[in-house]
Amino acid sequence: MTRVEIEPVDRVEITVLMDNLTDALLVDQEAIARVNWPKALNGALPTAAARVSPESGVPDALVAEPGFSALVRITVRGREHTLLFDTGVSPNGMVENMRRLGISPGDIEAIVLSHGHWDHVTGMEGVARVLGRAALPVMIHPEFWSRRRIRFPGLDPAELPSTSRPALEGAGFEIVEERHPSFLLDSSVLITGEVDRTTEFETGFQGHDALRDGDWQPDPLILDDQALVVRLPERGLVVLSGCGHAGIVNTVRHAQKLTGERKIAAIIGGFHLSGPMFEPIIGPTVHAFSELSPSLLVPAHCTGWRAVHQLAARFPDAFVQCAVGMTIEL
Repeated sequence: MTRVEIEPVDRVEITVLMDNLTDALLVDQEAIARVNWPKALNGALPTAAARVSPESGVPDALVAEPGFSALVRITVRGREHTLLFDTGVSPNGMVENMRRLGISPGDIEAIVLSHGHWDHVTGMEGVARVLGRAALPVMIHPEFWSRRRIRFPGLDPAELPSTSRPALEGAGFEIVEERHPSFLLDSSVLITGEVDRTTEFETGFQGHDALRDGDWQPDPLILDDQALVVRLPERGLVVLSGCGHAGIVNTVRHAQKLTGERKIAAIIGGFHLSGPMFEPIIGPTVHAFSELSPSLLVPAHCTGWRAVHQLAARFPDAFVQCAVGMTIEL
């Protein structure tokens, strides 16, 4: 594997725009800013009209949906840049949360889509609606376009919603396909491209198929799964994952090999450890995280409550509960 030179960034802020959870009772902590009820009642969120509260209205609360999206603000050589990583599961949920948080979609310079599953892609419709034909570059892996289905025992196969190149290009986006590692913002943001599969336990999504040459064929590896990586001086890598279908341990180790950086400042996003198929690998994943030793650990989306609880118990100093609207400041 050819090592790449990733330029360090001055700072990074990651705001969770969509996740499976919202919790307005969580409070701020070191490096974590929350949108909670005290802040919302004091104007952090706009007010929604309500006939039962006609004089004051109520805070326009953030929406949680079973998908993922994050806004990534990166400061490089004193200049701030804004990227969007995934767009959530519904056409309007993510952009609605942006509106309620007072975040302008017009600041977005590029979009990275971690893979082609609809719970990370459908919000592109909302982005197109609010921005019009903005010609934003969209970074994807070539297998992003695959039509897919899932087969669970005892149930009929179910095809997953998918998008197409004409659909995204027709909405005004500029598609950038890359199978190999690539950079944004003058070599300061690394998109991993296809992740090497090296662990014995992260073997993929059994029962996940792709339509190839007119036939449904097994597609357990979901090769389009990729992550976003930045490097902080002295602190190490920040790894942002959508679902982690490549295996979250595979993903972090791949980022380490690509960059030559061993320290892990943060691992954030979906780890895909939910449900009977993936719960058996929670233990090996937790053990591997002991070796990776992340300073900050923010499991989200498809990680699943069993894995979240085990990670929280094993890494109490690093663990942070993810929720819509939180901003991670590194």
